Amino acid sequence: MPANTTAPSGSSDAKKTGRKKGRRARLFVIVLVLALVAGVGYGAYWSVSTVRASYPQTTGSIELKGLSGDVDVRRDDYGIPQIYADTDSDLFRAQGYVQAQDRFWEMDVRRHMTSGRLSEMFGSGQVETDSFLRTLGWHKVAQEEYDTELEDDTKKNLQAYAEGVNAYLEGKDGKDLSVEYAALGLTNDYKPTEWTPVDSVAWLKAMAWDLRGNMQDEIDRSLMTSRLSTEQIKDLYPDYPFEKNKPIVGKGAVSPVTGKFDPEAEPVDSIGSQTVQGATEGLNTQLSALSDTLDEIPALLGPNGNGIGSNSWVVSGDHTTTGSPLLANDPHLAPQLPSLWYQMGLHCRQVSDSCRYDTAGYTFSGLPGVIIGHNQDISWGFTNLGADVTDLFLEKVSADGYQFDGKTEPFVTREETIKVAGGKSRKITVRETNNGPLVSDRSSELSKVGKKAPVTTNAPDRGDGYGVSLKWTALDPGKSMDAVFQLNRAKDFTSFRKAAANFEVPSQNLIYADTKGHIGYQAPGKIPVRKQGDGTLPSPGWNPKYGWEDEFVPFDELPYEYDPERGYIVTANQAVIGDDYEHMLTKDWGYGTRSQRINDLIQKKIDDGEKISTDDMQTMQMDNQSAIAAKLVPVLKNISISDKNVREAQKLLEGWNYTQESDSAAAAYFNGVWRNILKLAFGDKLPKEMRAKGDCVYVKPVAGTGPVDEQNKLVRECGQRAPDAAQPDGGDRWYEVVESILDDQDNDWWKVPAKGREEAIDSRDQLFARAMEDARWELTAELGKDMNTWSWGRLHQLSLRNQTLGKEGPDLLQRALNRGPWDLGGGEAAVNATGWNAAGGYEVVWVPSMRMVVNVGEWDKSRWINLTGASGHAFSAHYTDQTDKWVDGELLDWSFGEDAVKKSTVDTLTLKKP
Repeated sequence: MPANTTAPSGSSDAKKTGRKKGRRARLFVIVLVLALVAGVGYGAYWSVSTVRASYPQTTGSIELKGLSGDVDVRRDDYGIPQIYADTDSDLFRAQGYVQAQDRFWEMDVRRHMTSGRLSEMFGSGQVETDSFLRTLGWHKVAQEEYDTELEDDTKKNLQAYAEGVNAYLEGKDGKDLSVEYAALGLTNDYKPTEWTPVDSVAWLKAMAWDLRGNMQDEIDRSLMTSRLSTEQIKDLYPDYPFEKNKPIVGKGAVSPVTGKFDPEAEPVDSIGSQTVQGATEGLNTQLSALSDTLDEIPALLGPNGNGIGSNSWVVSGDHTTTGSPLLANDPHLAPQLPSLWYQMGLHCRQVSDSCRYDTAGYTFSGLPGVIIGHNQDISWGFTNLGADVTDLFLEKVSADGYQFDGKTEPFVTREETIKVAGGKSRKITVRETNNGPLVSDRSSELSKVGKKAPVTTNAPDRGDGYGVSLKWTALDPGKSMDAVFQLNRAKDFTSFRKAAANFEVPSQNLIYADTKGHIGYQAPGKIPVRKQGDGTLPSPGWNPKYGWEDEFVPFDELPYEYDPERGYIVTANQAVIGDDYEHMLTKDWGYGTRSQRINDLIQKKIDDGEKISTDDMQTMQMDNQSAIAAKLVPVLKNISISDKNVREAQKLLEGWNYTQESDSAAAAYFNGVWRNILKLAFGDKLPKEMRAKGDCVYVKPVAGTGPVDEQNKLVRECGQRAPDAAQPDGGDRWYEVVESILDDQDNDWWKVPAKGREEAIDSRDQLFARAMEDARWELTAELGKDMNTWSWGRLHQLSLRNQTLGKEGPDLLQRALNRGPWDLGGGEAAVNATGWNAAGGYEVVWVPSMRMVVNVGEWDKSRWINLTGASGHAFSAHYTDQTDKWVDGELLDWSFGEDAVKKSTVDTLTLKKP
């Protein structure tokens, strides 16, 4: 299948860094694997056959137990499979078999994570993570979901999928499944067990966890109270700029007549714009231990921060060159190897009552069906809605239970046994309150949360501190798995919305287009209605005035659009609807920088009388514009600089058009300046629990802090947070913070006291000058003295790391399993959102994990790309064979119709009925 060669953004020689290393890795891979024994030190001998043992058979035929008829698996020259069957059960049984062929190691690690059983594979180092995950009880809830909530058809599909996986596992040793098992086998006698339907369902809980909304913001606001006033904290969490960045849905309200959302109705007596007092405003809950615990949970989808998100948009045929809708989607998630996504097609040879699917797109290995893509009639895409679906509650606990409404209530408890490879099993007791599991039990520090918290006189005696419980919609059984199959079968907007009604967690923005020319949007999800408080700070669990109502926001009252007059819909994690909407969805939206840029690009085309093509959609996905640069550079260019070396760097900004190409020296320098502005104005003033590890500053002491500089009466504090999760992260919330004070030269945020040899900073221009100087020397250290050699891509690199062993294994093993780096363009809050955390450095920490542009109706003219490749086998030709094209912004042709698939097929495997 030839790749579409249109690359919307220019390539540079710098981008070839990753390609050269990737080629070297392929050339020397056998040597590396044969030498692994030296890295592990066990004296075992790995032959070439060990490496090749796990390669899947992709041609010829294989008998597959349970099939009612033969199934064809056609793969193109990127190894992407298209499956053809005559019944639903055969289709999903084959899907399980094929995904296990390509990705079983990934599937196995993932199910051990979701069930809190990583210690069984990797030993005692994972016990704390397992303990926390067992406390959340993802697998337990998934089991309840499977037993009580899901439709019979969904269960049949899940069971068929599991049988397909297990058919592949039957009779195979670890080394026959992947080279990682061979490596694991040198230190561990772990053997994979059978796959179960619940293993698939539990993955949706992990997906919901990483897309859980504002939980980290809730923690951070509480942590800030140790150093900042209420007004200062408010400065750092500005209101959403509705006047500047449009919400997804332009108008509408819940109709007082029908009680349902009406896109044409006017808001009446809404609560959305009201300020709801935080339940525990002023509390310093000392949640740093909880924050540390959260950091240890594997972030399968990416850092849970303000900057992360996704793009999707759909344009009606009135404005396209095709005369039909065009739909684009690129979810922004953590870079990982293999990519989180798995491309495939699921085709009934004849769509009928016994075989109901003809769909293709992106799914997760371990999960049947297609998550994002299209079928014969409709296409759909996802971005994170960001609804606030988690709340933390302070709990007054004792040996007898927890306090609620003046009484001591008994905990609901369960005992969990954690098996540990190479060690003794550990037992934990999980305690739950009426608000959810007591997550503070998983840390000795967390057991004393709130010990120093100032509380009102009617609060219970704190004793050794308050416990912390977590209330979260995903801890209740739901029907999201039903929604996946219903979406795959949907034929129109009505059936699409019916499917969306069951997509309860995680709450996602769903965009839509169909072959009849319609476009649409739906906000789904199980979203709580709070009794009191707005969810931005922890609530007092002992007070019955707080907590959630029994009913959630009704689906019929959630916003949607259908064929809006403007002719397009953009979702990129901005506010869903105006602040006069009846229900509070969250107080912590993304701030709309990406979404507004996409809106502006589309609207300009329309205003200029131009039609939008598939190439245009692809070009928009690679847009590198920096919105904050457009605001700051005119100011920075006018700052008076005395140091000639800094003036030399300042000149890089002259004539720069604010685009962040990988070969741009101006983009490198500006982002260095931006990082240092944030550090000076805000970062050094935040508590240590929020700053990056290794970031040490002298600050005014608070009780219990470290060694004091007696001369200046300052204490040295070092950051405690992982670099990719630290603050200020530089996302578009920080754009709003800086813009709000940009014209105020004497704002207190610009003031920095004298420290050691550094003079005090008293104004904006002085701080900007210091940031420009600091950036000059930082980039000199990183990139060299000669600015002619500077480039954004050399700072802003993507490295792809294999799960678990690619991060924690011996160095030689890591080099064999990992790939990169690649030099990237794009940046924080750009449409081409190659995210980096300004508090932690310039490394790429989240990416457009895939990109697609769907040509609705003319499906074979659609395009797609994955971050890595179809295979999870480290030495397969399809391990990272899409990455170079992804870096360049290229998309592959996406075959869907049978004739197009046959034309692009290079390997055919027939799974035969025994």
